[in-house]
Amino acid sequence: MNTILVVMGVSGSGKTTVAAMLAGRLNVHFLEGDDLHPPANVAKMRGGTPLTDEDRWPWPGKIARAIDQWRSVGEGGVVTCSALKRAYRKIIVGDRREVVLVYLEGSRELIQHRLAARHEHFMPAALLDSQFKVLEEPGPDEHPIVVDVALTPAEIVAIIVRKLKERETA
Repeated sequence: MNTILVVMGVSGSGKTTVAAMLAGRLNVHFLEGDDLHPPANVAKMRGGTPLTDEDRWPWPGKIARAIDQWRSVGEGGVVTCSALKRAYRKIIVGDRREVVLVYLEGSRELIQHRLAARHEHFMPAALLDSQFKVLEEPGPDEHPIVVDVALTPAEIVAIIVRKLKERETA
C-alpha cells in the first residue's frame, strides 16, 4: 500500500515547503492543493475576502479525486490542503486507509510573522484570523501526525518520515 499524505494547516504554516520536501524525500507525487481552487476563489482571497463554505465545497472533492487517481494506480503522493474543517477532511481522507493527515500546528503569532514576510502568495496576512476562526484541529480519531511549525522544514520532514516508519512497524 502506497501512502498518500495530506499536509494541512492554516495559510503560512509551511504546507507547500514541507510537502514539496517530503515528496522529494519519499520519491512520490506532489500536488499543491491551492492549484485546484477555481480562479474566482483565488481572486476572492487575493482581495482579502475569506472563502465561505459554499466557495470551498467543490475544492475538497477535487483533492479527493486527485488522491483517488494516485490510489487507482498504486502510487503514493503528498498533497497540500488547508483542510481546516473536519467536514472537508471527511471528503479528502474519508475511509482511505492509505491516506495520512499531517497537521502543521503553530501559534497565531509565529504564523502571522511568516505571512508578513512573504509577498509572492495570493493569501494576504489579513485573512489569517478567519483561518484560525474556521480551524477545527484534527482529533485523535483522525490519527494525524502533528508537527510544530516552529521547527525548520528539514526537521519537520524528518519527524514526519520517522512517524510514518513507526506507523508501518506498529
